[in-house]
Amino acid sequence: MTTTPFISRKTMTRRSMLGAALAAGAAVPLAAAAGPAWAAQAAPVPVATRLVLPVPTGPYPVGTVQLHLVDRSRPDAIAGHGHFRELMATVWYPARNVERYPVASWMPAGAFQAFVADAGFSDLASLGPFTAGHVGAPVGRSGRRLPVVVFSHGAHSHQGDHTVMVQELASHGYAVVTVAHQYDTYTEFPDGRIAVPLYDRKAPTLPGDFAADLRFLLDCVEQLAAGCNPDVDRKELPAGLLGSLDPRRMGAVGWSKGGTATACATLADGRIRAGLSLDGPMQMNPPLAADLDRPFMMMSAEFTRATHPEAAAFWSHLRGWRLNIQAQGAAHISYGDNEALFPQVAKLRGWSGQQLQDVIGTLDPDEAVKIQQAYPLAFFDEHLRHRRGHLLDGPSPAFPAVVYLP
Repeated sequence: MTTTPFISRKTMTRRSMLGAALAAGAAVPLAAAAGPAWAAQAAPVPVATRLVLPVPTGPYPVGTVQLHLVDRSRPDAIAGHGHFRELMATVWYPARNVERYPVASWMPAGAFQAFVADAGFSDLASLGPFTAGHVGAPVGRSGRRLPVVVFSHGAHSHQGDHTVMVQELASHGYAVVTVAHQYDTYTEFPDGRIAVPLYDRKAPTLPGDFAADLRFLLDCVEQLAAGCNPDVDRKELPAGLLGSLDPRRMGAVGWSKGGTATACATLADGRIRAGLSLDGPMQMNPPLAADLDRPFMMMSAEFTRATHPEAAAFWSHLRGWRLNIQAQGAAHISYGDNEALFPQVAKLRGWSGQQLQDVIGTLDPDEAVKIQQAYPLAFFDEHLRHRRGHLLDGPSPAFPAVVYLP
């Protein structure tokens, strides 16, 4: 297994520590951030235990396929002369006849091993969850082409960090394309290379670089819609995928740095009809210089307009439909898979309720999962499918923690 470039445990951020601990199902890495008592109280994890993701609620089974992509418009100085921006992406979609197709892992095996190795828990790599996505299953369509949402992950994370939301959208009839932002993520290439975050200021890992990746994904969606295979290895695609996507109904969503990238991409590219940020800091360089007249929604947690001027400045540039909600008690990770997985880790490790809240906040985990399933779906249904619902109109008794910010 080849890894390039690899990172030192000494340079890991608190968030990457938490993520690695989550993936491994272990509490000890949290001791570095929360104190030595955590390590002392950690109990061994049963070998047979595997973490579990919530199942999607939509009427369609979910299919998935990976794509190996190269953006030949962007030379890669880090990889060397003659190399271009290389990315792994994954398409999630409503499927049919899924019974004989295996389900996908949360992360590719090699990338997952590197992920947990950075936390010092390679022996627990077998705890990684499976997804609801059936690898290579044929596309299920009923009438129109599928609306598309592209997804951008957070810093030092991976493209599966919001699988709960992604497979929820796919189960309701969306094609969702996630991307692994090279040099700021863990991923595995078809030839066996394992890429991990590069802690180098010269690496193309700014929100603008993420946004350029998203815009390249839109190009690839257009190729798929036109019946062309953008995979550089010309791998066989699932039956029905070519020609099934609708390039006229494309949206974007991202978490943290990916949320900022989503804002940048939406501002720059009119093909994105609606954008959604999951607690994005909105720290843009260069600063905002234009207004946005297309729908945009912000799901805030820690990076609120009241506490972060960059988020407030972005909000002031929204001239079209806009909405800002916040789940009371939410932490930065509360709109992603960690909210579903960390409670399982806590149970395995015997954490106290306070120890769990120190990681995921005070928002009830079950409600947090339902929020990340319901609100992105309602947003894209309204603005890509023109299916008017009532969830986005104001507070809902089904989600008592969600506050609508003026």
